[in-house]
Amino acid sequence: MNGQVSVTNKRNIVMEKVGFAAMLLVLILLTFVFVVPLFWLLSCSFKEPAELFASPVKWIPSHLYWENYVKMFNYFPFMRYLRNTLIIVFFNIVGSTASSAFIAYGFSRMNWKGREKVFTIVIITMILPFQVVMVPLFMIFQQMGWIGTFLPLTLTCFFGNAFYIFLMRQFLMALPMELSEAAKIDGAGEFRIFAQITIPLSTPVLATVSIFAFMKTWNDFIGPLIFLSNEKLYTLAIGAQMIRSRLQPNWEILMPLGVVMVLPVLIIFFLLQKYFIQGVAMSGIKG
Repeated sequence: MNGQVSVTNKRNIVMEKVGFAAMLLVLILLTFVFVVPLFWLLSCSFKEPAELFASPVKWIPSHLYWENYVKMFNYFPFMRYLRNTLIIVFFNIVGSTASSAFIAYGFSRMNWKGREKVFTIVIITMILPFQVVMVPLFMIFQQMGWIGTFLPLTLTCFFGNAFYIFLMRQFLMALPMELSEAAKIDGAGEFRIFAQITIPLSTPVLATVSIFAFMKTWNDFIGPLIFLSNEKLYTLAIGAQMIRSRLQPNWEILMPLGVVMVLPVLIIFFLLQKYFIQGVAMSGIKG
Protein backbone atom coordinates (compact mmCIF):
# COMPACT_ATOMS: atom_id res chain seq x y z
CA MET A 1 0.00 0.00 0.00
CA ASN A 2 2.80 2.37 0.93
CA GLY A 3 4.57 1.41 -2.26
CA GLN A 4 1.53 2.42 -4.34
CA VAL A 5 1.28 5.77 -2.53
CA SER A 6 4.98 6.38 -3.12
CA VAL A 7 4.63 5.59 -6.83
CA THR A 8 1.59 7.90 -7.08
CA ASN A 9 3.46 10.75 -5.35
CA LYS A 10 6.43 10.33 -7.68
CA ARG A 11 4.10 10.33 -10.66
CA ASN A 12 2.45 13.54 -9.43
CA ILE A 13 5.83 15.17 -8.91
CA VAL A 14 6.91 14.17 -12.43
CA MET A 15 3.66 15.53 -13.90
CA GLU A 16 4.11 18.81 -12.02
CA LYS A 17 7.66 19.16 -13.34
CA VAL A 18 6.52 18.37 -16.88
CA GLY A 19 3.69 20.92 -16.59
CA PHE A 20 6.06 23.55 -15.23
CA ALA A 21 8.55 22.88 -18.04
CA ALA A 22 5.77 23.11 -20.66
CA MET A 23 4.50 26.39 -19.20
CA LEU A 24 8.04 27.77 -19.10
CA LEU A 25 8.55 26.81 -22.75
CA VAL A 26 5.31 28.55 -23.76
CA LEU A 27 6.34 31.70 -21.88
CA ILE A 28 9.74 31.69 -23.56
CA LEU A 29 8.13 31.34 -26.99
CA LEU A 30 5.66 34.16 -26.27
CA THR A 31 8.49 36.36 -25.00
CA PHE A 32 10.41 35.61 -28.19
CA VAL A 33 7.40 36.55 -30.33
CA PHE A 34 7.02 39.92 -28.59
CA VAL A 35 10.70 40.79 -28.17
CA VAL A 36 11.94 39.98 -31.69
CA PRO A 37 9.90 42.74 -33.46
CA LEU A 38 11.09 45.30 -30.88
CA PHE A 39 14.69 44.17 -31.29
CA TRP A 40 14.35 44.32 -35.08
CA LEU A 41 12.91 47.85 -34.88
CA LEU A 42 15.76 49.01 -32.63
CA SER A 43 18.36 47.33 -34.82
CA CYS A 44 16.99 48.84 -38.04
CA SER A 45 16.94 52.30 -36.51
CA PHE A 46 20.76 52.17 -36.38
CA LYS A 47 21.32 50.65 -39.82
CA GLU A 48 22.45 52.41 -42.95
CA PRO A 49 19.80 52.51 -45.72
CA ALA A 50 21.64 49.85 -47.72
CA GLU A 51 21.52 47.42 -44.77
CA LEU A 52 17.79 47.67 -44.08
CA PHE A 53 16.76 45.16 -46.75
CA ALA A 54 20.08 43.37 -47.16
CA SER A 55 20.01 39.66 -48.03
CA PRO A 56 20.79 37.65 -45.99
CA VAL A 57 19.21 39.54 -43.13
CA LYS A 58 21.62 41.35 -40.82
CA TRP A 59 20.24 41.32 -37.29
CA ILE A 60 23.05 43.47 -35.94
CA PRO A 61 24.11 46.64 -37.80
CA SER A 62 27.76 46.79 -38.84
CA HIS A 63 28.04 50.04 -36.88
CA LEU A 64 25.68 52.44 -35.12
CA TYR A 65 24.41 54.81 -37.80
CA TRP A 66 23.14 57.78 -35.77
CA GLU A 67 22.33 59.75 -38.92
CA ASN A 68 18.88 58.14 -38.99
CA TYR A 69 17.93 59.93 -35.76
CA VAL A 70 19.42 63.19 -37.06
CA LYS A 71 17.34 62.83 -40.23
CA MET A 72 14.23 62.16 -38.13
CA PHE A 73 14.62 65.49 -36.33
CA ASN A 74 15.34 67.38 -39.55
CA TYR A 75 12.91 65.65 -41.92
CA PHE A 76 9.72 66.97 -40.33
CA PRO A 77 8.84 69.14 -37.28
CA PHE A 78 9.39 66.37 -34.74
CA MET A 79 9.56 68.61 -31.66
CA ARG A 80 6.35 70.40 -32.60
CA TYR A 81 4.48 67.12 -33.08
CA LEU A 82 5.93 65.79 -29.83
CA ARG A 83 4.81 68.91 -27.95
CA ASN A 84 1.29 68.63 -29.39
CA THR A 85 1.13 64.95 -28.44
CA LEU A 86 2.31 65.62 -24.89
CA ILE A 87 -0.26 68.39 -24.43
CA ILE A 88 -3.10 66.08 -25.44
CA VAL A 89 -1.68 63.21 -23.36
CA PHE A 90 -1.38 65.40 -20.26
CA PHE A 91 -4.96 66.64 -20.36
CA ASN A 92 -6.28 63.15 -21.13
CA ILE A 93 -4.49 61.61 -18.17
CA VAL A 94 -5.55 64.34 -15.75
CA GLY A 95 -9.10 64.66 -17.09
CA SER A 96 -9.87 60.97 -17.50
CA THR A 97 -8.43 60.00 -14.12
CA ALA A 98 -10.05 62.81 -12.12
CA SER A 99 -13.49 62.67 -13.73
CA SER A 100 -13.72 58.88 -13.84
CA ALA A 101 -12.68 58.61 -10.18
CA PHE A 102 -15.30 61.16 -9.16
CA ILE A 103 -18.07 59.42 -11.13
CA ALA A 104 -17.00 55.96 -9.97
CA TYR A 105 -17.20 57.15 -6.36
CA GLY A 106 -20.84 58.10 -6.88
CA PHE A 107 -21.59 54.69 -8.40
CA SER A 108 -19.84 52.68 -5.69
CA ARG A 109 -19.82 54.55 -2.36
CA MET A 110 -23.10 56.47 -2.45
CA ASN A 111 -26.61 55.03 -2.42
CA TRP A 112 -29.18 56.83 -4.58
CA LYS A 113 -32.27 55.84 -6.49
CA GLY A 114 -31.64 54.44 -9.96
CA ARG A 115 -27.90 54.06 -9.42
CA GLU A 116 -27.63 50.60 -10.98
CA LYS A 117 -29.80 51.54 -13.96
CA VAL A 118 -27.70 54.61 -14.74
CA PHE A 119 -24.53 52.58 -14.36
CA THR A 120 -25.92 50.00 -16.81
CA ILE A 121 -26.50 52.77 -19.35
CA VAL A 122 -22.90 53.93 -18.88
CA ILE A 123 -21.63 50.39 -19.46
CA ILE A 124 -23.78 50.01 -22.59
CA THR A 125 -21.97 52.98 -24.15
CA MET A 126 -18.82 50.84 -24.18
CA ILE A 127 -20.41 48.73 -26.91
CA LEU A 128 -20.47 51.64 -29.35
CA PRO A 129 -17.21 51.92 -31.35
CA PHE A 130 -15.81 55.37 -32.04
CA GLN A 131 -16.62 55.01 -35.74
CA VAL A 132 -20.35 55.03 -34.91
CA VAL A 133 -20.29 58.39 -33.11
CA MET A 134 -17.48 59.89 -35.19
CA VAL A 135 -19.68 61.83 -37.62
CA PRO A 136 -22.17 63.16 -34.99
CA LEU A 137 -19.26 64.29 -32.80
CA PHE A 138 -17.62 66.05 -35.74
CA MET A 139 -20.85 67.89 -36.56
CA ILE A 140 -21.35 68.93 -32.91
CA PHE A 141 -17.77 70.16 -32.53
CA GLN A 142 -18.00 71.96 -35.87
CA GLN A 143 -21.09 73.85 -34.70
CA MET A 144 -19.21 74.77 -31.52
CA GLY A 145 -16.19 75.98 -33.48
CA TRP A 146 -13.85 73.43 -31.93
CA ILE A 147 -12.57 71.82 -35.16
CA GLY A 148 -8.93 72.71 -35.67
CA THR A 149 -8.24 73.01 -31.93
CA PHE A 150 -7.21 70.68 -29.12
CA LEU A 151 -10.60 71.02 -27.39
CA PRO A 152 -12.29 67.92 -28.89
CA LEU A 153 -9.32 65.81 -27.78
CA THR A 154 -8.75 67.36 -24.35
CA LEU A 155 -11.88 68.94 -22.87
CA THR A 156 -14.13 65.95 -23.56
CA CYS A 157 -12.02 63.63 -21.37
CA PHE A 158 -13.12 65.64 -18.30
CA PHE A 159 -16.57 64.04 -18.62
CA GLY A 160 -15.39 60.53 -17.81
CA ASN A 161 -14.73 57.35 -19.74
CA ALA A 162 -17.05 54.34 -19.45
CA PHE A 163 -14.27 51.76 -19.20
CA TYR A 164 -12.28 53.77 -16.65
CA ILE A 165 -15.44 54.35 -14.60
CA PHE A 166 -16.17 50.62 -14.59
CA LEU A 167 -12.60 49.78 -13.59
CA MET A 168 -12.57 52.30 -10.74
CA ARG A 169 -16.04 51.36 -9.53
CA GLN A 170 -15.04 47.71 -9.20
CA PHE A 171 -11.97 48.72 -7.21
CA LEU A 172 -13.82 51.13 -4.92
CA MET A 173 -16.52 48.58 -4.16
CA ALA A 174 -13.81 46.33 -2.69
CA LEU A 175 -12.87 48.99 -0.12
CA PRO A 176 -14.51 48.54 3.31
CA MET A 177 -17.56 50.77 3.77
CA GLU A 178 -16.63 51.04 7.46
CA LEU A 179 -13.97 53.59 6.51
CA SER A 180 -16.56 55.95 5.03
CA GLU A 181 -19.02 55.35 7.89
CA ALA A 182 -16.35 56.13 10.49
CA ALA A 183 -15.45 59.33 8.66
CA LYS A 184 -19.12 60.37 8.53
CA ILE A 185 -19.41 59.86 12.29
CA ASP A 186 -16.48 62.25 12.69
CA GLY A 187 -18.37 64.82 10.63
CA ALA A 188 -16.70 64.39 7.25
CA GLY A 189 -18.73 65.01 4.11
CA GLU A 190 -18.70 62.99 0.91
CA PHE A 191 -16.20 65.24 -0.86
CA ARG A 192 -13.79 65.10 2.08
CA ILE A 193 -14.12 61.32 2.27
CA PHE A 194 -13.47 61.11 -1.46
CA ALA A 195 -10.41 63.38 -1.36
CA GLN A 196 -8.78 62.30 1.91
CA ILE A 197 -9.70 58.62 2.22
CA THR A 198 -10.79 57.12 -1.09
CA ILE A 199 -8.22 58.69 -3.40
CA PRO A 200 -5.15 57.81 -1.26
CA LEU A 201 -6.33 54.19 -1.12
CA SER A 202 -6.93 54.07 -4.88
CA THR A 203 -3.34 54.52 -6.05
CA PRO A 204 -3.19 51.17 -7.92
CA VAL A 205 -6.34 51.75 -9.98
CA LEU A 206 -5.43 55.41 -10.59
CA ALA A 207 -2.06 54.28 -11.96
CA THR A 208 -3.82 51.68 -14.09
CA VAL A 209 -6.21 54.23 -15.56
CA SER A 210 -3.32 56.64 -16.16
CA ILE A 211 -1.45 53.96 -18.14
CA PHE A 212 -4.53 53.15 -20.20
CA ALA A 213 -5.18 56.85 -20.87
CA PHE A 214 -1.57 57.44 -21.86
CA MET A 215 -1.44 54.50 -24.26
CA LYS A 216 -4.82 55.35 -25.80
CA THR A 217 -3.87 58.98 -26.40
CA TRP A 218 -0.23 58.43 -27.36
CA ASN A 219 -1.19 55.96 -30.09
CA ASP A 220 -4.40 57.69 -31.19
CA PHE A 221 -4.50 58.40 -34.89
CA ILE A 222 -8.12 58.67 -35.97
CA GLY A 223 -9.10 61.33 -33.40
CA PRO A 224 -6.36 63.88 -34.25
CA LEU A 225 -6.81 63.12 -37.96
CA ILE A 226 -10.49 64.09 -37.81
CA PHE A 227 -10.47 67.02 -35.41
CA LEU A 228 -7.07 68.66 -36.06
CA SER A 229 -7.40 70.35 -39.43
CA ASN A 230 -4.40 72.58 -38.76
CA GLU A 231 -1.08 70.91 -39.62
CA LYS A 232 0.66 72.86 -36.84
CA LEU A 233 -1.41 70.88 -34.32
CA TYR A 234 -0.61 67.42 -35.71
CA THR A 235 0.60 64.66 -33.40
CA LEU A 236 3.40 62.12 -33.79
CA ALA A 237 0.96 59.44 -34.92
CA ILE A 238 -0.18 61.60 -37.84
CA GLY A 239 3.42 62.55 -38.64
CA ALA A 240 4.42 58.89 -38.83
CA GLN A 241 1.47 58.10 -41.06
CA MET A 242 2.33 61.00 -43.37
CA ILE A 243 5.78 59.50 -43.94
CA ARG A 244 4.51 55.93 -44.32
CA SER A 245 1.71 56.79 -46.74
CA ARG A 246 4.02 58.09 -49.43
CA LEU A 247 4.84 55.99 -52.50
CA GLN A 248 8.45 55.55 -51.32
CA PRO A 249 8.43 55.45 -47.51
CA ASN A 250 11.62 56.71 -45.90
CA TRP A 251 12.30 53.63 -43.77
CA GLU A 252 15.50 55.00 -42.24
CA ILE A 253 13.34 57.72 -40.68
CA LEU A 254 10.33 55.54 -39.84
CA MET A 255 12.46 53.11 -37.84
CA PRO A 256 13.91 55.63 -35.33
CA LEU A 257 10.50 57.31 -35.16
CA GLY A 258 9.00 53.95 -34.22
CA VAL A 259 11.60 53.54 -31.47
CA VAL A 260 10.83 56.99 -30.11
CA MET A 261 7.09 56.25 -30.06
CA VAL A 262 7.44 52.81 -28.44
CA LEU A 263 10.04 53.77 -25.81
CA PRO A 264 7.80 55.99 -23.59
CA VAL A 265 5.13 53.27 -23.45
CA LEU A 266 7.65 50.67 -22.31
CA ILE A 267 9.24 52.99 -19.73
CA ILE A 268 5.92 54.00 -18.18
CA PHE A 269 4.67 50.41 -18.05
CA PHE A 270 7.82 49.10 -16.38
CA LEU A 271 7.83 51.96 -13.86
CA LEU A 272 4.18 51.46 -12.94
CA GLN A 273 3.71 47.75 -13.64
CA LYS A 274 3.33 46.93 -9.92
CA TYR A 275 0.42 49.33 -9.56
CA PHE A 276 -0.99 48.31 -12.94
CA ILE A 277 -1.15 44.60 -12.06
CA GLN A 278 -2.48 45.34 -8.59
CA GLY A 279 -5.14 47.70 -9.93
CA VAL A 280 -6.40 45.27 -12.57
CA ALA A 281 -6.39 42.35 -10.11
CA MET A 282 -8.24 44.18 -7.34
CA SER A 283 -10.81 45.63 -9.74
CA GLY A 284 -12.35 42.16 -10.11
CA ILE A 285 -12.63 41.32 -6.41
CA LYS A 286 -16.16 42.56 -5.88
CA GLY A 287 -18.93 43.22 -8.36
